[in-house]
Amino acid sequence: MTKIEAPSLEQSYKDAATALDCSITELNIEVVQVASSGFLGFFKKNAIIIAAKKHVEYEVTKTETKPKIIVKKEVISSEKVEVKKVKKDKKINKIPKEQEIEHKILNDTFMPKSFVSTQDEAPGFNASKDLLDIADEVEKDINMLFDLICFDIDLAEVSVYDESTLLVEFKGKDAALLIGKEGYRYKALSYMIFNWINTKYQLQLRLEIAEFLKNQEESIARYLTGVYESVNRDGRCQTKILDGVLIQIALRELRLKYADKYVAIRSTRDGLKYIIINDYHSN
Repeated sequence: MTKIEAPSLEQSYKDAATALDCSITELNIEVVQVASSGFLGFFKKNAIIIAAKKHVEYEVTKTETKPKIIVKKEVISSEKVEVKKVKKDKKINKIPKEQEIEHKILNDTFMPKSFVSTQDEAPGFNASKDLLDIADEVEKDINMLFDLICFDIDLAEVSVYDESTLLVEFKGKDAALLIGKEGYRYKALSYMIFNWINTKYQLQLRLEIAEFLKNQEESIARYLTGVYESVNRDGRCQTKILDGVLIQIALRELRLKYADKYVAIRSTRDGLKYIIINDYHSN
């Protein structure tokens, strides 16, 4: 057991793993003090944790080596059987080309042919029931992924936001740590989860972490009030530089507000992004 003090919880976890010569997932960690930046440089606090190795897991591994190998073989064999069954089902439920083309037109996401699901063309398909099943499956997989995370967060909640979108919510004491400085962790998580559910289920994502998305939407709504006034007065406008999720929220709201105008994202030479609103016939 060792006591670690560092400028942040993340750094303290890394230092503990280095000090005890093991990975973070092999540690029992007790957070004594959370890091605080203080006020105007005063009252700054470092993160303090007490860490120890998980000895029980090593003992079980040594005494029960053979049973573990047997279990793995059984799991692999069962997975192979399931894969074979799925392949047979796909051959049986082959869908005509006319139906496949119609599916691609209805799907509002540009995906490779191999990624486009044809399950919704099967007889007796129930869209609402299927979405609920998908939400349950995604919730289970996400919670398995975050099971060993060092942060103190509640189980993720996944629900149906609308007919083409899943809402994924993270709450808990340390949920804000998943956002990161300037939202860089939020953007990474959003990109990762979106690509997974969009590729597998052809669905969109609404990711909410400790009301971060809600606060961003309220912030951009206040800013767009001035943009609306400029567009209504001059017929055109250009937003300030927007980053991350803000530009996506602004783009969505502006396209809803001005469906008859040209609304698009533009980039500066430095790669910074902004939105322009103009008439279609204007240059």
